[in-house]
Amino acid sequence: MAKAIKKIERIVVSEEEKRKRDLDEIETALLGNKDAILESLKVIGHMHDRGVLALLNGLFGQGDKVLDLLVKKMDTPETANMLKNLLLLVGVLGTLNVRQLEPILLKINTGIARVAEYKDTDDETGYFDIVRSVKDPEINRAITLLLTFLKGMGEDTSELERNTQLPEDQARPLHADRSIDRE
Repeated sequence: MAKAIKKIERIVVSEEEKRKRDLDEIETALLGNKDAILESLKVIGHMHDRGVLALLNGLFGQGDKVLDLLVKKMDTPETANMLKNLLLLVGVLGTLNVRQLEPILLKINTGIARVAEYKDTDDETGYFDIVRSVKDPEINRAITLLLTFLKGMGEDTSELERNTQLPEDQARPLHADRSIDRE
């Protein structure tokens, strides 16, 4: 039968041995992530070459002054208006139907390519040249496309427009709100 343990002695790890274990752990981690560390060092080297590290160092060194300047600049009507416009622009971009826009963009690219190939000459285009060009199928299609686009721009879209009024106020005319408040 085994004897009962009456005294427990703790293993004392010296500072030197603890340091050696920590260094081994760090070395293992460095070797395991060698590629990522080398890529990070390349990025840091490029940042140093471009002066980004010096900029960041100055930014963090003068953090309170920079933060104060940023807050003062953000607290202007122009900045608030810019943010509103940016949000409106992002909202408009979200409403665009890219599938419908793609053919038009391709036609614009083709037109730009033709203009880039065009050699500027002293030849003048007369009235009869313009009238004759309407018979060209490509010109005719382009004119039809532009006229269709202009007709679409002329359509009434007031019910689709969004503004800063609350949704419940958008459905009713402004004078209707005043008469409801009086009742």
